[in-house]
Amino acid sequence: MAGWTIAPIWEAVAKAQPETSALVQGSREISWGQFDARADALAAHLLARGLTHQAKVAAYLFNGPEFLETYYAAFKAGFAPVNTNYRYGPEEVFYLFDNADAEAVVFHAGFAEVLEPIRARLTKVKVWIAVAEPGHSIPDWADDYDAVVAKAPKVRPVRGAWGLSGDDLLLLYTGGTTGMPKGVMWRQDDLFQVLGAGGNATLGIPPVASIAELIERIAGPEHLRPITVAAAPLMHGTGQFSAFISLNIGGTVCTLPSRRFDAVELWNEVERLRATNVVIVALAFSTPMLEALDANPGRWDLACVRAMSSSGSMWSQENKRGLLGHMPQALIADSFGSSEAVGLGASASAAGMEAPTAAFMLGPNTAVFSEDGRRIEPGSGERGLVAVSGFLPQGYYKDPEKTAKTFKVMDGQRWSVPGDWAEVNADGSLKLLGRGSVCINTGGEKVFPEEVEEALKTHAHVRDAVVVGVPDPRFGERICAVVEPEAGADLGLAELSAHVRAQLAGYKAPRELVMVDTIGRAPNGKVDYKAIKDRALAALGQPA
Repeated sequence: MAGWTIAPIWEAVAKAQPETSALVQGSREISWGQFDARADALAAHLLARGLTHQAKVAAYLFNGPEFLETYYAAFKAGFAPVNTNYRYGPEEVFYLFDNADAEAVVFHAGFAEVLEPIRARLTKVKVWIAVAEPGHSIPDWADDYDAVVAKAPKVRPVRGAWGLSGDDLLLLYTGGTTGMPKGVMWRQDDLFQVLGAGGNATLGIPPVASIAELIERIAGPEHLRPITVAAAPLMHGTGQFSAFISLNIGGTVCTLPSRRFDAVELWNEVERLRATNVVIVALAFSTPMLEALDANPGRWDLACVRAMSSSGSMWSQENKRGLLGHMPQALIADSFGSSEAVGLGASASAAGMEAPTAAFMLGPNTAVFSEDGRRIEPGSGERGLVAVSGFLPQGYYKDPEKTAKTFKVMDGQRWSVPGDWAEVNADGSLKLLGRGSVCINTGGEKVFPEEVEEALKTHAHVRDAVVVGVPDPRFGERICAVVEPEAGADLGLAELSAHVRAQLAGYKAPRELVMVDTIGRAPNGKVDYKAIKDRALAALGQPA
């Protein structure tokens, strides 16, 4: 084996504990033995349809067992799995599948209406496999997923003639805040290593040196097998990679029965399953979760929860404090990173020791560089770009220009520099400022929206906020706050501007205010800054 590959690890776990639950969704429970057998059957089916080494297999699926089974099958046969944002429209889906050179698409049957108008143009796709769901039949041009995975092959585990290699890829498509989605190419060896190599730093579990050591650990009486509720979408890196971390150490991954996030359902499932880990994406999840707990004191027994983890979006110290008030035994692990840069920074919060908003300690392989490649000194007050080295992606699929802009050699090392600006405090912690791509230039001063947004969200009656720049005849741009208030709150521009001025420089305070019923964050916690800016301009009567 040339480096770590994921399929042999999961196969060894399945052999060691075939009856233990691997995947749970509501009343559906898939044991490790079933997980392994179903993935073998799917892998054999794809091989029989003519897919070859590193063929791209797209998972166009909601959260559920089928998502992880599709990935497992791809890993077994030496294919490259590809995530798909299920909120995309037909042309966006076409772009992604065409750009990824997808040769197989596994999809929930309800997406057939999105695929119908673009299917004939996707000439590289050799096989369509549909997952049945209520109200949607399997289209006649697709294979039935349930029938496929029920046919266990005679020879297991399933492999292509080319075998497996640590160089085998996973493609993680990320849209970010601007531009078309980009396929981040992760070698399986690098991905396994960066995700803990069979350990879990949050739970204090060290990496393993071999599969044999991993199985010995799983079989030991002291093994703390994680039961992870992945509330975040598996189509995004946060949910997907968190699921891998649990499976890599023999755990159970549970997804919520509903397709729209419901905090009451989440807590019901955490209690029912005795979940040890909960994976969310910051503000989009934590606010309704805390509101449900506050509205129902003592309703749920949450003593089972050891860790709650979040990545991809900042959230407030107040939310962390509130959640830990209901789960004082838990640890909140807040990770700062991206699809192409895992481990940029981290913070940990325990009851009574909640990390401030946007405060992260530099990771062991992280540094901050000026635009000309010079390291930023802690405490200097100088701003720079956060970079991470170590186990990194190979770049963006079929995009050498964007790869060269993000992955750079500095100080004799290769770094991933996704575009996040920060200052380094004297103690080595980061003061995160935001992405340069949405930076606002007002009178020559650079204002990072996320810095102002976090200040706004500390107001007691602000539920969520996004900051954009709108045209100004004198200063070029001025700060506009788009605010989702708490129910019944009466907020004005003067009050919110004063609130920001109490924390930040005066030029960072909003000069315009647009109130909205909802910010409309995606499940990964991100917002479409262009769409928000268009909403703001329309509300202010300015042309987009």
